[in-house]
Amino acid sequence: MARHIYRCPLRWSDMDAFGHVNNVVFLRYLEEARIDFMFRLAPGDGSPSFSGGSVVARHEIDYVRPLVHRHEPVVIESWVTRIAAASLTIAYEVKEADDPEQVYVRASTVVVPYNLAEGRPRRISAEEKSFLRKYLDDEAAGPDDKPEDALVA
Repeated sequence: MARHIYRCPLRWSDMDAFGHVNNVVFLRYLEEARIDFMFRLAPGDGSPSFSGGSVVARHEIDYVRPLVHRHEPVVIESWVTRIAAASLTIAYEVKEADDPEQVYVRASTVVVPYNLAEGRPRRISAEEKSFLRKYLDDEAAGPDDKPEDALVA
């Protein structure tokens, strides 16, 4: 399984009164990584994948340790844990760039592809599934299954 790697810079304004990155700011970091993953990498070569829009249906975040401001970016690793007919789940770890064992946040987001023109959700295309499978967590399929078998109808 491949993981998408995004280097996210910290901004002075990300800190709160307690001297660490505010919990809400982590949602922005995850958004930056998700957009980079879905909208910059996926389309390549003129592909329309994910360009029609998407909406977030759910976020789940575990704050592991406080993150204080510094000039070096953090690394956000992203991968897919579930592909359904009309949604996908992306998992993340926000880590120290120089020490990948130092995790600040573990999170996941359920994303629903959305047809902006029609104002409603849409199904994931075959091209999108093909792209997402490259990032599908091997463990999502279980020990005896291949990642392709973890797809939910």
